[in-house]
Amino acid sequence: MPIVEFRIDPWSSEGLRDYEKLFTYFGVRPFNEVVHQLESFGPLPLPIRRGAVVGHRDFEKVLDALKNNSGFALLTGLMPSGKMHLGHKMVIDQVIYYQSLGAEVFLAIADVEAYGVRKLSREEVINLALNEYVANYLALGLETKKLHMYFQSSYRKEYYRLIQLFAKKVTMAELVAIYGEDLEPAKIMAVLTQAADILHPELPHFGGFKTVLVPVGLDQDPHLRLTRDIADRFSDELGFTRPASTYHKFLSGLTGGKMSSSKPESFIALTDPISESVSKLMKAFTGGRATAEEQRRLGGEPDKCPVYELNQLHLVQEDEKLKKIYEDCKSGTMLCGECKLATAERLRKFLEKHQEKLAENKEKARTLVELPDF
Repeated sequence: MPIVEFRIDPWSSEGLRDYEKLFTYFGVRPFNEVVHQLESFGPLPLPIRRGAVVGHRDFEKVLDALKNNSGFALLTGLMPSGKMHLGHKMVIDQVIYYQSLGAEVFLAIADVEAYGVRKLSREEVINLALNEYVANYLALGLETKKLHMYFQSSYRKEYYRLIQLFAKKVTMAELVAIYGEDLEPAKIMAVLTQAADILHPELPHFGGFKTVLVPVGLDQDPHLRLTRDIADRFSDELGFTRPASTYHKFLSGLTGGKMSSSKPESFIALTDPISESVSKLMKAFTGGRATAEEQRRLGGEPDKCPVYELNQLHLVQEDEKLKKIYEDCKSGTMLCGECKLATAERLRKFLEKHQEKLAENKEKARTLVELPDF
């Protein structure tokens, strides 16, 4: 079946949920093929250990770098267009893990894209980036050692030169085939800028890394496909190689569907008042049955439940404890109200501890990155 019959839109608020299509249409490989090799380097973070990372391209390059102690770079980006929520935390949990294995972390603040595509003001973008994202990253445990953080609009000349050079070897027909007809200049600029974000660590000016890993959500694969093609086209001229990438599922929204920054009722934000977050959780959609009697008889459906997912990917570290939550729900032994109360207490404890660290890191966040002067 031709690839043109299926397209991913990285700017959609809904995103891609049927990750099997990445395997079928675009050649992404299942992550469970390689995850067992990663286990030998130490305990895995929850998103990897509990199966939220589902696909990869060329992850063998990262494994080889780890085995040979040859060093590798990790590129991640943050879109400062709303509050940081637990869905975003899944990315930074992975980044912190790879940083602990020795990765050099390049963190791009996508202020150009937020301004041009999301239509936010420059001031709003900068404040969101520092207060909602960088400060939270530090509070979650991101180290400043081997960390390179930059605004897309305030970086080095070699980086901007890449964006200009890349424009020569990309056609409009190609961009339309990948992203669709709804392309405007701001989106084209964002696409070329993201390619520079991903590939610039390979330049000698930024470390000359031979392996770059990009952990992203499922809906961001169009950027990786284009960037891999650009790397091929500049392999002789600039020595680029294809980046490796991993793909994680989206966290379910509390109201069903995807957890989205554009729907405050769907997410738990790391900076919201704790009472407000607990209230959202207590009102959340669950995998329970229509009545308590029916749930006791048929059991709940934890695989469909965003409350269980919060426990699975954020709040319960112990595997045996999570297994009991799953089995008690599945058997009907535990009803949704009891589960929500226990989960709310775990959430409260996590947010209390996290927000203490957040307060300690807000000022530090403003010292780690050069601010754009306009």
